[in-house]
Amino acid sequence: MNIQDFFGIELPIVQAPMAGVQGSALAIAVSNAGGLGSLPCAMLTLDALRAELETITAQTRRPYNVNFFCHTPTAPDAAREAKWRASLAPYYAEFGIDLASVPTGGGRAPFSSELADVLEGFKPPVVSFHFGLPSPALVQRVKSWGAKVISSATTVAEARWLEANGADAIIAQGLEAGGHRGLFLSDDLTTQIGTLALLPQVLRAVRVPVIAAGGIADAQGVKAALALGAAGVQVGTSYLLCPEVTTTPLHRAALKSDRTQHTALTNLITGRPARGMYNRLMHELGPMSDAPPAFPLATAALTPLKAAAEKRGRDDFSTLWAGQNATGCREIPAAELTRQLAAA
Repeated sequence: MNIQDFFGIELPIVQAPMAGVQGSALAIAVSNAGGLGSLPCAMLTLDALRAELETITAQTRRPYNVNFFCHTPTAPDAAREAKWRASLAPYYAEFGIDLASVPTGGGRAPFSSELADVLEGFKPPVVSFHFGLPSPALVQRVKSWGAKVISSATTVAEARWLEANGADAIIAQGLEAGGHRGLFLSDDLTTQIGTLALLPQVLRAVRVPVIAAGGIADAQGVKAALALGAAGVQVGTSYLLCPEVTTTPLHRAALKSDRTQHTALTNLITGRPARGMYNRLMHELGPMSDAPPAFPLATAALTPLKAAAEKRGRDDFSTLWAGQNATGCREIPAAELTRQLAAA
């Protein structure tokens, strides 16, 4: 079954939820254009989530997706935090920031019954998850109002697990994709493969619809994924220059430069592997390191450094998520881009 029939949309396009660079405006534009717009919710408070859902439901009657992380919260590890801060100490000194004044903590909460309480008042038609699925009780609660549940798989084993645990559709997230890897059964990055290798294997392994993600940036890429048997595609990076996106000026400048040719998986930003363009921190510490504390606790110590550098017009510590194929980035309305992606 294609995702047009499955989700009740017109075009085979799912807009990837991109926490930190978008809100409801992008989701509304994509949904109104006939795709499936997505709202990233992992960094929203309960009140902010409610406000965004009120905005979406006031501005579109089309299906939309809300996305949550479902990681297991990590207890703070004092030794690991100390190691991380020692790695960052020279930067704190450079920018004149008192390291002792910086609080610890995370910035991304997993899906919970409290979040489900808010959702139930709106009954979003699609709810997606990253890093697996929440508890069976929460999955069933989401399904109780008729929502489709989808999640990302980065391996065949993850795809099989998602199908067995209630996913109605699966996003096959190839290694090319920007942002956080959705891996959840293993931390072994040697299991991570490209979209063209992953998609056919997942299609053979499961019966639910499979959505291709990673490196798909234009109509030709969409056609290729559909020709391989994907029910639809998920596109993120190509939307990062649209006016509805809150991408920072520094991030936008990087996307319009040859820096898009140099991306890597890094755990320096949040403590979990995610693909982005190189910044100073990645160059100097190496993109993957054993210094950061576990996700999402690495973020807190970086926040004041990011702010200080950006105030000077520098992206030394900024989050510059992008996939390996940024050729589809266009400074055009998201609705127009969505229609271009789906062009016959």
